[in-house]
Amino acid sequence: MRAAVYRGREELVVEDVPEPTCAAGQIKVKVGHNGICGTDLHEYYAGPIFVPTEPHPLTGYRLPLTVGHEFSGTVVEVGADVFDVAVGEHVAIEPVYRCGTCPPCLAGHYNICRQIGFHGLMAPGGMAEYSVVPSWMAHRLPESVGPELGALVEPMSVAYHAVRLGEVGPGGSAVIFGAGPIGIGIWFALRGIGVEDITVVEPSETRRAAIAGLGATDVVDPARADPATHVMQRTGGRGADAAFDAAGVAGSVAAGMSCLGARKRLIAVAIYEHPIDTELLKLVMNETAIQGSLCYTAEDYRAVIDLMARGHYDTTGWVEHVPLEQVVEEGFAALRAGRKMKVLVDP
Repeated sequence: MRAAVYRGREELVVEDVPEPTCAAGQIKVKVGHNGICGTDLHEYYAGPIFVPTEPHPLTGYRLPLTVGHEFSGTVVEVGADVFDVAVGEHVAIEPVYRCGTCPPCLAGHYNICRQIGFHGLMAPGGMAEYSVVPSWMAHRLPESVGPELGALVEPMSVAYHAVRLGEVGPGGSAVIFGAGPIGIGIWFALRGIGVEDITVVEPSETRRAAIAGLGATDVVDPARADPATHVMQRTGGRGADAAFDAAGVAGSVAAGMSCLGARKRLIAVAIYEHPIDTELLKLVMNETAIQGSLCYTAEDYRAVIDLMARGHYDTTGWVEHVPLEQVVEEGFAALRAGRKMKVLVDP
């Protein structure tokens, strides 16, 4: 079968690899779409970062391997002892490997497992015609959720998890820094839980237009208006009930802290390439907090799929498709250059 195999920095090769088969407890999925994630971009242009160069303790895999962890597809084979998933079902994959024995896992927070692994980063993933996963990674998709939305369940669950950590509810206010795919996902998630007062801060005209096209009504260009001043005016001086940094730069963290109301949280959900200095005195004087957010759990997947089934998500204007053979030029390179916002690879 054809697959995109990562071999190291700026080396991703579409080539023939053996088609996988199921062992006990596994399912084989014919991949419909696989999204390119910001993590994949970091891996391609600056890696290997997350892809292990020595065998991963939970999966045993190492470089080189087939990438892709945001995917959906159709079950075409099930292994022995699989009773909860059937051939022919459409599924989204929750790609987290966890040990089940470390303190976070035992507390139910397997998304921060001390040995965490990801299918498509620490095991051969979905940027291929077929992928084999443990059956517990599969989430059934209702008929109303097509394969395109199915491939977006993973990144939208990243966003939904961050929103849960923000502890903002109906009638509250929020500010989002960054209107890329995760920022858009945060906007959808906030609206899904009843938050309507949302400010989006984004320097890119293209991204501002995309999220405005989805229905965002308060979209700010930080080059033309100070986000903190804007949010304080909008909230009558109270400040936002939650801030979400999906940009991952020092300016967005500092501005997010300045936008917050007393004793509220900035949720950090970006990948930070460089160290960021934090004004601790500002945290102290306002009793605000910075909360990290890493991936998701099955609870977030179920919530996102439910919202999708009710027609809550819209891919218009920000999601594009490319064939597997063009994954580097029309996928990775186009995303890095800012020509596209979200790319789904179609094996």
